[in-house]
Amino acid sequence: MAAIIFDLDGTLLDSAPDIHAALNAALAPYERSVSLEQARGFIGRGAPVLVSRARAALDLDDSLQDPILADFLDRYETAVALTQPYPGALEALDTVAARGHTMAICTNKPIGPARFVAAHFGLDTRMRAMFGGDSLATRKPDPEMLHATMATLGAETCLYVGDSETDCETARAADVPFVLFTEGYRHTPPEALPHAAAFGDWAQFPDLAERVLMSG
Repeated sequence: MAAIIFDLDGTLLDSAPDIHAALNAALAPYERSVSLEQARGFIGRGAPVLVSRARAALDLDDSLQDPILADFLDRYETAVALTQPYPGALEALDTVAARGHTMAICTNKPIGPARFVAAHFGLDTRMRAMFGGDSLATRKPDPEMLHATMATLGAETCLYVGDSETDCETARAADVPFVLFTEGYRHTPPEALPHAAAFGDWAQFPDLAERVLMSG
């Protein structure tokens, strides 16, 4: 059967509140903070870019990048208290698995926090593989991570499911169909992002994925 590969933050999990809390804790020594909405806007290209975007918004010097990033990562490593799966996501994964498809995660989230939060919510037992933002030398939207995930699964046919512009670019660069989850952290209107299908309710996903796979 085909493989279905998922982004994590903003797709399977609403983790922005934990990211926001860890980021503000790392910014606190500099008497700065960002709103939850700002933090959502910084998500998608990995932790270094998240911190860089926050610094730029707050006019903090480049020399503070490394200490803020280190503090953020230390706090974020086990941050799960404010994170929740999107409604119906876990049930949809179980339906997909019951239909015989293999699944994996391909995320720009650092692999340590990704594995921790995946284990916390039982995603680790549902996924055959997981690649994080520091698993390889490149991050999304470079297609290398998605290609590596596919190779690990031994998949020739796959879908990539994500919520953001970065995910769309990754799928396009990897030449795989992109399925857009519309309730995540994107900024661009859905119609402006090339996609094979889109959904906002995880209950719709298993049948939608089957249709996209059959059409391919």
